[in-house]
Amino acid sequence: MTTLDTPAPSTTAAHLPLEIVLNIIEEAQYDDPRVLKQCALVCRDWSVPAQKLLFSSVTLATQNACVAFIVAVDRATPRGRMLADAVRRMRVVLDHNQPFGLSQQSFAHAVTACPNLFELNLAIYGCASPGKDVVGLPDVLRMRRPAPSFSETTLDLLRAGPRITALQFSNWSENHHSITQLLDVWPSLKSLTVSGTPPQLPSTSLGPLPCALEELRMNFQTSPSVDFMKWLLHNSTTSLRVLKLEREPSSELLDFLVEAHRDTLRSFALPACTSHDHAQAVHKCEQLQELRVENAWVTPLLYKRLPAGLEHLALALDQDTGLQPVLDAVRAAESIKAVTLQVWESGERHPQLPILKLVCAYRGIDLQITKDIQQFRATVRSNPPR
Repeated sequence: MTTLDTPAPSTTAAHLPLEIVLNIIEEAQYDDPRVLKQCALVCRDWSVPAQKLLFSSVTLATQNACVAFIVAVDRATPRGRMLADAVRRMRVVLDHNQPFGLSQQSFAHAVTACPNLFELNLAIYGCASPGKDVVGLPDVLRMRRPAPSFSETTLDLLRAGPRITALQFSNWSENHHSITQLLDVWPSLKSLTVSGTPPQLPSTSLGPLPCALEELRMNFQTSPSVDFMKWLLHNSTTSLRVLKLEREPSSELLDFLVEAHRDTLRSFALPACTSHDHAQAVHKCEQLQELRVENAWVTPLLYKRLPAGLEHLALALDQDTGLQPVLDAVRAAESIKAVTLQVWESGERHPQLPILKLVCAYRGIDLQITKDIQQFRATVRSNPPR
């Protein structure tokens, strides 16, 4: 009887090319960011790329966290230089109501330590009076808390730091001028998101904002003045491509924005389009490629004359939404390539929803349906320019 020798198992560890390792780690982090910490402990080959990805986006909300971060990115060591160079995005919370909150100067030192940082998300919370800090206060009350302006030392440190091109600023204090201080620091800005306390026009002695913005998103409970917007967008007449309004603007503000930027806008997001004026504003933006409207009721006038080059239409749907004008527009508009629907619970029973699915399938239009409002809002969001 003949026996075959079974080869002994190899004791040599399998070695994956670094490119494959990077692809595995990058894909895994989107499903669960905690994977990066685990990957950093697997082996030496995985440690460096995992740490770089881990530090590509950082959050600093306390003084202790900021001190630890600054120590980690100390450029006096090779590892510190590697981690500092890896930082691309930073989220910072300056909460003057917290006893161990991050200080202004520590925030500025953290920013200056990262030469490749291009996107900054900064939130400021004012300080409530003793005994007045009530969890769950409405936003309007949270914004009545005072917060100090940025010191000249802080501003000088920030000016010496990296060229920030994307700023997200949430101001939950009664300080109306913090935003103008920050905008003066970074003439390199191309993308700006502002929310919270409506800003006020800076001193008349201050020249127009030098930034040529490509993307602007605003979310204020009351519209900023047209004079402020003229100051903000003075040098963005030929550059503004993306405009997202999360709350309904005043008619004066909407008229100004459309008249000033109708020829350059490619992406436009409105909270509602319920009137003739709203529809007319969209019609004037003849170069639009993307349009998002969040309110489930839209005036049929909007669909009478959609921009000829419109490629992506994003709408909300409930049981009472009038879909017939949408169906007619999708059938007639040769340029439309994608439709995104935010379907509320009642919208699932809309009798014309199956027809819209068939029309999109017949026309080869990519129909995406979501029940997550944050995902819907992200459908018309460009990557911040670098």
